[in-house]
Order: sequence, then structure tokens, then C-alpha cells
Amino acid sequence: MKHFYYILALLFFSISCTNATTNKKNKPNVILVMTDDQGYGDVGALGNQIIKTPNIDSFYKESVHLTDFHVGPTCAPTRSALMTGRYANSVGVWHTVGGWSLLREREKTLADMFSENGYKTGGFGKWHLGDNHSFRPENRGFQETVMHGGGGVQQTPDYWGNTYFNDTYFKNGKPQKYEGYCTDIFFGEALNFIKEHKDEPFFCYLAPNAPHGPYNVPPEYYNMYKDVSKDKLTDKQKRFYGMITNIDDNFGKLRKTLEDLKIADNTILIFMTDNGTAAGVAYKNGKVLGNTAGMKGHKGSHYEGGHRVPFFIHWKNGKLSKAKDIQQLTAQIDIMPTLAELCQINLPKNHMPLDGKSIVPFLKDTSKKDDRMVVTDSQRIQHPEKWRGSAVMQNTWRLINGKELYNIENDKGQKNDIASSHPEKVAEMRVFYEKWWTKVSADFDKEVYIKVGIPQENPVTLTAHDVHAPNGNQPWNQVYIRKGSKGYGYWTLDITENAKYKVSLRRYPIESGLKINTTTPAITKQEVPGLEENIPAGVNLHYQKAIIQFGDNSAVETRIENNAMSADFTLNLAKGKTNLTAKFIDDKGEENVAYYVYIQKLN
Repeated sequence: MKHFYYILALLFFSISCTNATTNKKNKPNVILVMTDDQGYGDVGALGNQIIKTPNIDSFYKESVHLTDFHVGPTCAPTRSALMTGRYANSVGVWHTVGGWSLLREREKTLADMFSENGYKTGGFGKWHLGDNHSFRPENRGFQETVMHGGGGVQQTPDYWGNTYFNDTYFKNGKPQKYEGYCTDIFFGEALNFIKEHKDEPFFCYLAPNAPHGPYNVPPEYYNMYKDVSKDKLTDKQKRFYGMITNIDDNFGKLRKTLEDLKIADNTILIFMTDNGTAAGVAYKNGKVLGNTAGMKGHKGSHYEGGHRVPFFIHWKNGKLSKAKDIQQLTAQIDIMPTLAELCQINLPKNHMPLDGKSIVPFLKDTSKKDDRMVVTDSQRIQHPEKWRGSAVMQNTWRLINGKELYNIENDKGQKNDIASSHPEKVAEMRVFYEKWWTKVSADFDKEVYIKVGIPQENPVTLTAHDVHAPNGNQPWNQVYIRKGSKGYGYWTLDITENAKYKVSLRRYPIESGLKINTTTPAITKQEVPGLEENIPAGVNLHYQKAIIQFGDNSAVETRIENNAMSADFTLNLAKGKTNLTAKFIDDKGEENVAYYVYIQKLN
């Protein structure tokens, strides 16, 4: 009898394991492709008569389209809200630099959600939610990554000397040299990830930095538009369009790979962009060049063209493979709950309350209506201001900055402010915003701190990209570093242990091998075909001394030795949260922020 029960138990266990494995394999894969700075009108299927996007256009014909889908007017805020299902202002990301593009540690991401539910997770391209431990994608649910640093290739946190061609990116947090064009590399690494995990459910976040500037593009893609009349496209637009066509070719390779692997039918594939166009539209002699899709505004704008973007979703097994439009107001905050419902998985553990809602009911019934209100805004300052760069949206109503009112049903270009004739609608939308502001502003005064002294990142690297200061004082791009652009400000740090630390200030990052006071050669278009402009030579700033100050402690200074690579300090730091200022003084007595600071806990 005991033998019988033993066999029965084994049989039950075997069936349970088989069911679990089967259920896991039946879960849909998810691939989310989000391009950078490509606007609503920068797709052939959405009315652009010049741009070449045949693969995305074909995908459009097999997808459900969210025609009234909104994001933030700039990249990091969009990414933070997409990742968390929460408003960007609530999660500490209302800027793209200045210490306010770091996703608060308490927040859970899409990658957390999928990894907790048994998915393999991979991220490729642009992260832009922090470059230090606790903020990097590897610390936020992604198991495999290949990313550039900062908010774009060639920005201050990115690997020194990157040009979009034959660059060094961060593979699982470690620098690795690659051959080829940036978009090709990120798509190629994503395809490798997909092939490796084709027999198990995976989440692939594919966010190329293109077509974000600088508009460096392989010559063969620029040449596709080279002969277009200057009355139709500027040279910058031609480069921008070439970058998008390169994305389109890679998107086609992605779809073919899914077909070849026989996993296309059970893969949820999404194509979207992160904000309005950056360079797809130009104005010449009173004429509009490019496709505005009838909307006002572009990247950074609170008007429709700044935050209304394409969103196409395809999933054959989920009956989302026929072209149809969903005109309901939707936003990036809706993606987490939507994917959780589509994949029948749980939201991440200990997740903060969602601001978004699942749009699955609208995917099932396109006639379904909802009178919800959604807010987007563009702060891009150190401390957010009420009503700044804001759009309150409900159905076809748009309240701009709390004052202007438009109904885009018959005024898509937002030309006629009708606030004075609809005071009740203005009042209603203002009441919603007031409640929204109370909620999202609750933590505005809570700093986001970079940890110092932890074994996972020792030394810790700080860059001028993340100094807290008024706009214009963060040399966030390597071109600014080369030119010696002025900056100032402070970093917010969490010293995790009472210990002795070495603090090193540098003009150039460690990997450059460059001295503090030196010149560097330019990188020319002859050397790197495809550059939009020559990358300028680095000038000698003739720094004489360096000064650091932690919190209210006394400032400490040191002379800069001849041929020094860094200005070094060794001191004891007390555990706790503090601010750091670090600066150089030149031979004229003028101050400038240290572009790179390394803090190492000594044994």
C-alpha cells in the first residue's frame, strides 16, 4: 500500500512539473521596440510621403494601433513612466540631466515584473535612468544588457570616444568593444538574446539611441535621401530619415528572425517611440518640410506633436494581427498593467500604486469608451513647477499650462484657444490637475542618492551629467568636455560606511588615458564617414588646483602636478547622506566643475 502511494505521489509530482513547464512555454514572449526622438509623422504608414519605412509599414498593416497614445515630451521621463506604470514626476525622473534622471530605488520595472514571473529579460540600447549601481538596468530586473551610457551615445557618462561607429558599450555593466553601427549592434545583440532564449518566455526591451542626435548615419542610408530636393528636406532631415530607414531594415530582420525561429505567432511585438520628433520637421521660408501629421509642436513641447507618438502592437495568438485603430486616450503608464494582463502574470512584488490602467478591454472592443484624464508635462528643471509645460488630456480635450483649451477633434493643430467659451471644462480639468499635482509632488523634496563605498561599484564614477544645478550648467556631452564648457553644481551621495576614501578628480575619464592639462585631436568625417560634424579637438584648460567639499565640512584643495592624470584626495568620510562639490581652478582663477570624479573606499 505504501508503495502504491509512493508511485501516486511521484505521478502527481510529474504531472505538476509537466503542467508548470507547459504553462511557462505557453506564455507569450514580449518584444518592446522604442526608438529615440522619432515622431508620429516620421513613419511612412502615418502619412510621410518621403521616408522609407517599408518594414514598419508592413507591420502597421498587421497590428492594432493606438492612435491617441501619449508619452512624455522628452526621453528619460517617458522611459521611467513606461518602465513603472507610474507618472515620471512620482518616480523622480522629470529631467534628462542634473541628477533627476535617476529612477528612485523603490520603483519596480517591467523587467522586474517579467523576471519575477519566470521570464528571461534583456535590454539593448538606451536606458537613461541612471548609470550607477542601484539605478543601472542590471540592478532593475534585466538579466542581460548591452547599453550605452547616459541619455545617448557620446554623452558624458558614455564610453569615451564613441561616435556611433565601432563603439564600446556596456555588456552586463562591463565595457566591451563592438564593430559596426550602433543601431545594427543593438538589434544584433537583441537577436542573439532572442535566439538563445527562443524555447522559454522572454522579455526583450530594444531601445536604440537612433535617431537621436548627433545625426551620424552610415553613408549608404544618407545616400538614399541625398538627392531629395532642398525644398523638401534639409540636410539634417536627410540624415535623420536615413537613421530611421536603418532602424526599419533592422526591424525587418527582427521580424524575419521571429519567423525563422517559429516563435512569431506567440510573440507580442510592440513598436513605439519615446517623444515627438526632434529633426523630422523643419521650417524654410514659411514652408513646413516633413510630416507634422497635422499636429503642433515637437520634442519637448506640451502641444500634441511633443508627446503623441506611434504605438503598434501585434500578437497573432492573441488575435491582435489585423489592422485596426483604437482611438481611446492611452499613455505609456498603461503598458505595464496591459502586458501583465495579456501575459497573465503578476505585477512586481512591492510595487508602488499604478497610475496607468490595462487597455486590454479596448483591444478586445474598439468601440469601448472611457472618459479618463491623463497628464503629461515637460519640467526639465531642478525643482518642478506647477502647470509648467503641462497638458491635461481627456478624450479630444487638451488643457495647456492650465490656461489654453483646445478640442483636437476639429482643431488638430491646436490653433484656436476656446478656453473663454468653455470655462466649465477648464475648471473641471484644472480640478483634476490639482489632485494629480498633489499626488506626484509628494516626494519632490526627497533627493535621489548615489551610493558610495559599496563592493558592487568601487570606485563609484560620477559625471557632470548628473550634477544638480540650474539648466545649462551640466556639461552632459563629450563635445562639451572637449570644448571645456563651464559648469557647476553638486552630487547627492550616500556614504554607506565610515571609512577612508580616495577621491580623484579628472578632466577626462579613466578609459581615455588622458592627462588633466592636455589637448586631444579632433575626430573628423574623413576618419569616420557618416559623422554629421567633426568632433572637435579637446582644448587645454590649464588647471592649477582642485577643490572638493562634502556637505558642511571644510573645503579641501590640492595643487595639480605636471602631467597629472587626476587630482587626488585621501580622507575619512562619515557614513550618511551628503552633497559633494568638486571643481578645478584654472590659471585665470576661474572655476569649473570636475567632469569626472571617482570615489574609492580603501581597505
